Amino acid sequence: MKRLMLLGGGHAHVHVLQQMAREPLPGVQAVLVTPFARQVYSGMVPGLVAGHYAGHECAIALEPLARAARVELALASAAALDATKRIVTLADGRSAHYDVLSIDVGGTQSREVIPGAKEHALFVRPIEHFIRLLDDVLALADKRVLDVVVVGAGAGGFELAMALQHRLGGSGEERARVCLVAGVDSVLPGYPEGVRRRALAALKRARITLFNEACVEVAAGHVALASGARLACDVPVMALPVSPPPWLAASGLALDEAGFVATGPTLQSTSHPDVFAAGDVAGRVDAPHPRSGVYAVRAGPPLALNLRRHLAGGQLASYRPQRRSLNLLSCGAKRAIVAWGQVSAEGAWAWAWKDRIDRRFIDRYGEALPEAMKGTAFPSTIQITRPNTVIGPESTLAEGDGAARQA
Repeated sequence: MKRLMLLGGGHAHVHVLQQMAREPLPGVQAVLVTPFARQVYSGMVPGLVAGHYAGHECAIALEPLARAARVELALASAAALDATKRIVTLADGRSAHYDVLSIDVGGTQSREVIPGAKEHALFVRPIEHFIRLLDDVLALADKRVLDVVVVGAGAGGFELAMALQHRLGGSGEERARVCLVAGVDSVLPGYPEGVRRRALAALKRARITLFNEACVEVAAGHVALASGARLACDVPVMALPVSPPPWLAASGLALDEAGFVATGPTLQSTSHPDVFAAGDVAGRVDAPHPRSGVYAVRAGPPLALNLRRHLAGGQLASYRPQRRSLNLLSCGAKRAIVAWGQVSAEGAWAWAWKDRIDRRFIDRYGEALPEAMKGTAFPSTIQITRPNTVIGPESTLAEGDGAARQA
């Protein structure tokens, strides 16, 4: 019996689970290790922040997919990986040996890059933590006008600033003053000039103050900029570029220049063929591309195919991501900027287009379990394990030396 570990409940792994539900992997014992029982779709987070979606509308429950796929679900986070010994150690002390590992944990955000941010700021990742804390921000805004500072020049920073301004001030009643600190390269660096002009105009219409300099410190009640200026701040939001999980550094895996898992055309690690990676945690050394949900979603089908072939001893297929992708940037209200290469446009129609695409993704995995699987009584070996629980002998997980045993 081969042991497959799916580490992380990211966009690509959702597709892997669906394919396993439709066509089980013979002779394979599989476990999904993820700290959260659902996957919040990153593309819909700005709409959630803006108030256009409820939480359940932009999340995929992982438990039903895991059960349909006959995959054990372990609610835990990885703390270490030894790629040579093929062992993953979890944050609660348990450890697991695998024959094949697939990593789709997404990226994280460094808490150390800006002094004081770790103690005082609200980080966008993990997304699950961010949206839980969002309720506290909304409750505080009901009591007084807030000074909100979003730090981040990319699409995430732009969309979140627009979403927060819409949610807290779109009704005409000012509940917040929103600023965007984008750095010296200003908003959306790397995007075509036409898109950047549209974004700047959108920020101006929304009355969001833009600062084209770096944030150098976050403190209680203010953020400091490189010029020495201090911005009053009740809610500092860090929409920083994604960073690799800290445990990758000592994993023994080959990493790219940014510290992510170096992968090739088959989505395998360039150093360990028994390890696959997709989504933000992976770096395609043969075909570099931006880190975005679009690429993570597109990696799902080839990842599912190659995991199946690898476990069966077959020949793997090469996958080359598209050189450019459709970009849809939400602008707070039900309006969006759309870009394809150098061509861009904007309007309510663009938001409706984005909304249809996003809802289709959720519906595909959130509701579309194979009809044959619905209502099926799954084997008792399919279980959900939570931190600090004893795992049965049929499980792929075992308690580590540091884990507390329970009766």
